[in-house]
Amino acid sequence: MRPPPGVVIRPARGADRADLARLATQLGYPMSEEEAGERLSRIADHPDHALLVAEQDGRVAGWLQVSRVRVFESEDGVEIGGLVVDEALRSRGIGARLLAEAERWARERGCVRMRVRSNVVRERAHAFYRSAGFSEVKTQRVFEKAL
Repeated sequence: MRPPPGVVIRPARGADRADLARLATQLGYPMSEEEAGERLSRIADHPDHALLVAEQDGRVAGWLQVSRVRVFESEDGVEIGGLVVDEALRSRGIGARLLAEAERWARERGCVRMRVRSNVVRERAHAFYRSAGFSEVKTQRVFEKAL
């Protein structure tokens, strides 16, 4: 499906922080505008990270974070840290456009694979990634320790 006319993919800017926070909250990760601005500032000029936004009619309609992963036991790749499209605009091709731009970003940096982790309950997201050419390669448990 083609995205609506007028969709532009570009790097996120500080002025986007309210929309970035709104969309992160829709994704299930509540965030204030201030938190969004602070988090964006930590990655904004880092060459191994990009936060891309899909803008439609002057408003952020979605975002995708991509990060280069350098792991000793495998070739360089990228991981999608998050992808969300405004719930009112889903299934219109905006996510696919963000994904295509992330893939272009990764290829430009010599990366040979793209990976995404998705919660087991996000079945709609799983179907989206499969339709975009991703294959399920691993089932794992995620452990975390607060520092």
